[in-house]
Amino acid sequence: MLKKVDHITYACATGTIERWAWFHIEVEGGTLINRIDDVRPDDPDSSMKIWCIDYGEFGVALIEGIDRAKVSQVSKFTNRHGDHAVQHVAFDTYDLDAFVARMKAMGGTPRGEVLVRNDGFGTLKQMFARGYEEGDAGEASFPEYCERPTVDDGLDHGVDVAITFAEETGKGFYDQVEDAIEAGDEAPFFDFTKMPAEWRVPEPSPRPQFVA
Repeated sequence: MLKKVDHITYACATGTIERWAWFHIEVEGGTLINRIDDVRPDDPDSSMKIWCIDYGEFGVALIEGIDRAKVSQVSKFTNRHGDHAVQHVAFDTYDLDAFVARMKAMGGTPRGEVLVRNDGFGTLKQMFARGYEEGDAGEASFPEYCERPTVDDGLDHGVDVAITFAEETGKGFYDQVEDAIEAGDEAPFFDFTKMPAEWRVPEPSPRPQFVA
């Protein structure tokens, strides 16, 4: 159901996003592909920055809270977990709709509706889940699942497009978390009561070895 890690989002403490951008770009060799210094400029309560770095096969998103009348959910997250803490990992799926249906049937709950946008290559779908543990939505680590479009390479098969980020993506998950905070929704992502009592860990499967 999952293809690969699409991107990792790190929450940065106030005033530290620039140094972490330097680290990911200059030390690790990433490329800054998007920089949004305020995803909710008209919100008097709070907002965040999101800077996005590409490594070719996956990406890194850096977020930093902007506190106004209220403490930003990102600031709440770093206050609990520390600077440069992983807020969420996004997993690329082969078929997001099929995965979401499977996840719900087995006990999982999305944070909100599937977000759909056009990133210039085609339709991109994203689903943000509730936090892994019960508690304040602003302080929770959570998974994201997405489905990226493919383009025809002229050889009768699709090629995954490069990692991209957009302002509406940041606004989308920020808005969903804010809605959960206002609603007092502190339920966890997964209901493990649906896990079969007879389930046992399977034997490890060795990875196929390449033979020249």
